[in-house]
Amino acid sequence: MNFPRLLPALAVDLAGTTERAADRPPLVVFTHLRWHGDPGRLQALMPRLARHYRVLVVEEPVTTHADAWLDVSRPLPGVAVLVPHTRVDTGRAPGFHDAQVPTVQALLAGYLADHGLARPVAWLTTPMALPLVGTLAPRAVVYDCMDDLATRPGAPRALPAREAALMEVADVVIAAGPSLYQSRRALHSNVHCVPNAVDATHFAPPAARASGSIEAVSARALHAAIPGPRLGWFGTIDERIDLDLLASMADARPDWHLVMAGAVSGIDPASLPRRPNIHWTGPQTAAILPHLLAHWDACLLPLKCDEAARGASPHQVLEYLAGQKPVVSTPVHDVAALYGHIVRLAGDTSAFVEACRSALCERGPLRRQRRIDALIAVHSCTWDRAVERIHRLVIECAHEGAETSEAAMIAARPARADMGARVALA
Repeated sequence: MNFPRLLPALAVDLAGTTERAADRPPLVVFTHLRWHGDPGRLQALMPRLARHYRVLVVEEPVTTHADAWLDVSRPLPGVAVLVPHTRVDTGRAPGFHDAQVPTVQALLAGYLADHGLARPVAWLTTPMALPLVGTLAPRAVVYDCMDDLATRPGAPRALPAREAALMEVADVVIAAGPSLYQSRRALHSNVHCVPNAVDATHFAPPAARASGSIEAVSARALHAAIPGPRLGWFGTIDERIDLDLLASMADARPDWHLVMAGAVSGIDPASLPRRPNIHWTGPQTAAILPHLLAHWDACLLPLKCDEAARGASPHQVLEYLAGQKPVVSTPVHDVAALYGHIVRLAGDTSAFVEACRSALCERGPLRRQRRIDALIAVHSCTWDRAVERIHRLVIECAHEGAETSEAAMIAARPARADMGARVALA
């Protein structure tokens, strides 16, 4: 049976905001990521989509020892972050486990009712949240496939079957990189590649020279005891980081200092290599990242080239380049495919060390910046353009010739009455 590939009609000016906030359709985002974790795709897309939607980010539950409740914060205009606190042990039932579903559904239903929000667009970054979508009667379902979660250590056994069910239900699938796109394109009739992008202005060196800001002061203090040359990484430190490579680099070049900025997730912190010239700084905010970058001589993408990292399309590579820093990466598929002509690629330790040595000797940031500007222009790899493209995907699915308001078109769209039955099959 064919199901409609139809998103809400949002016939609005892409360059500006939509109607007043109260008339924007709700967008409920179910995500396996934490909003206040390391900044990435989620934190880049949602504030921009909030120009067109009332965005509700629903995180995975955490355990409470009291009655279930919903923690609500509003980190940015138009974005609310909802964290369900349930009495179900998240150690035994992690993430959007089926045991969490009844409580989370009740908490979310209460919030939507209290705020007069109905029939939202549902956005999922993880297939495991699919059972939560069924009772929403969503106008559309968007699957933002930002990672190949089934290849990650500890992935739920049900994840592949749940993703297959989500492919049946979704109106549109957005892949965060070429590898993810190629692996999903035959599984759905409406798959689009919208790679990770960059806010080039945020990471440009002039921003980092705002020496009076608290972020600049903090970055200077952090690096005060770290001599150069400094080679840095920012982002989540998980099983995809090649810790053996880092240790070997540090041993081969004790005169280099490796700055690893990011939260440790999914691996034992005790497994991190400890060397005098490896500096683990912990999680950092989006605001401080360009200031950290300003203190580095080169940037690293020390990723494993295994199945778990095959779908990785790191947003850091463009952020490093926007900061006018040379970049050395392992030959991860998407990095090589998209940026191999501007990023140094090296596999084993000796080649990686040699590539870093060459990067540290590089001169001519203006020439490099011209290449970066051309890259961004050709690939349209800014977050604003990514959101514009996503929004155009929505408009392309709108009723032809519609000349009414966004709110009226949303109201006219029939609810997805089939959703409950389809989710039940998962």
